Amino acid sequence: MRINILGLLVCLMFSAFTIKEECKITIFMIGDSTMADRDIKTEKIERGWGQMLSLFFTDDINIKNHAACGRSTLSFINEGRWEKVLEELKPNDYVVIQFGHNDEKTDSALHTVPGKTFDNNLRRFIHDTREKGATPILLNSIVRRNYPPTLETPHQYIYEKEGNILVDSHGEYIKSPRRIAEEENVPFVDMADLTYQLVSSLGPEESKKLFMWIPKGKYKQYPKGKIDNTHLNVYGARVIAGIVASEIVKVLPSLRCYYRSN
Repeated sequence: MRINILGLLVCLMFSAFTIKEECKITIFMIGDSTMADRDIKTEKIERGWGQMLSLFFTDDINIKNHAACGRSTLSFINEGRWEKVLEELKPNDYVVIQFGHNDEKTDSALHTVPGKTFDNNLRRFIHDTREKGATPILLNSIVRRNYPPTLETPHQYIYEKEGNILVDSHGEYIKSPRRIAEEENVPFVDMADLTYQLVSSLGPEESKKLFMWIPKGKYKQYPKGKIDNTHLNVYGARVIAGIVASEIVKVLPSLRCYYRSN
């Protein structure tokens, strides 16, 4: 019987590679549009920071971004998205959890209440993750670029002109993750505070460079321009991903060996 040595070697190499891939630690990400992947084929420049996270970790670790636009903790569970993550999750993996932007909305399919349903859903993510032998990492929402106009004269705001003070718009939705992380002894990254400090230090004008604040006629993909103070552009997503990565390895030293700064 003739043996195809080359074919056998190829099969063995492929098998070894497959086993190695399957054994890799994976960082799963669940969250909303500020974290989610965007289509890069359309030449549009909007990105979620989760899309850029792999730039800050070596190829020895897998990163799977399950974050989805327009989702809250409630809809992420009800649509079966969390169940899909659990099916893939294995011991020694990690799950990065960041919600809040859409939990605030009044839509009954999205809305949750801080201190009640919002907290309960965060606890569910944490407990389910731990039952799989994996490690949860809790983040709160990144700040919106919210510079309300200042009061120029009594009872009269100048709406064409932004103010100079960055104002938080998430309220209790950034406090719940802090509280739950402490109660459940979960690694926590305070992205609300970190991004507030970043955007505030840049000020009203320079901070536009992080977000989808696009002047009319600058990009052919956005002929009418765009003003979006919630979602990030390519540059902004990379900056935020860099902050997330550097903070994650601080609260989880076990991931430090996979970290690379850029």
